[in-house]
Amino acid sequence: MTSSPEASPLRFEEIEEVLAFLREKGHRVSTAGRLVLEALFAADGPVSSQFIADGLGGRAVSLELTSVYRNLERLEELGVVKHVHLGHGPGLYMLVGSGDKEFLACERCGRVTSLDPAELDSVRTEIRKRFGYRARFGHFAIIGVCAGCAADADSGEPSKRRDHGHEHEHSHGDHVHSHSHRHGRGGQHSHRH
Repeated sequence: MTSSPEASPLRFEEIEEVLAFLREKGHRVSTAGRLVLEALFAADGPVSSQFIADGLGGRAVSLELTSVYRNLERLEELGVVKHVHLGHGPGLYMLVGSGDKEFLACERCGRVTSLDPAELDSVRTEIRKRFGYRARFGHFAIIGVCAGCAADADSGEPSKRRDHGHEHEHSHGDHVHSHSHRHGRGGQHSHRH
């Protein structure tokens, strides 16, 4: 699903706003489409299509994977959803209603930090100045080693997290919300908070 969206990312806070937008654009909202949206609103961060199909680990209704893909593709084309790659594993999907996000991902423990794009403008400026590239970090995360893992490496301590999980950290103004995800086989996620 790498096609460009038909529209700019849609700003919204509630599912009813998205449903009204879809109807306004002439799109039929099927039961499966509504359930995919409900799962995305219930998710704590970017999730895989398989995790949505599996019902978010029991927190939502299970769906056919092909139906999930179809609905995610349509929502992405309309600017409601985007997919991101936060390291190894499948693409993950998230709502874009609160605005664009860019990501940092630790290759050692899997921690993912979600940032407002403006926070990386100085990095983007330096890359453009030195190499002529206009860098974007919203589809693929900037991969590196987080402060905790760097400190462990400097002290000779083994990483405390080798469970193939990752932690998401989302900034909401002055508040930072963190939660962990564990990956099972096939890119499925189980969530730990």
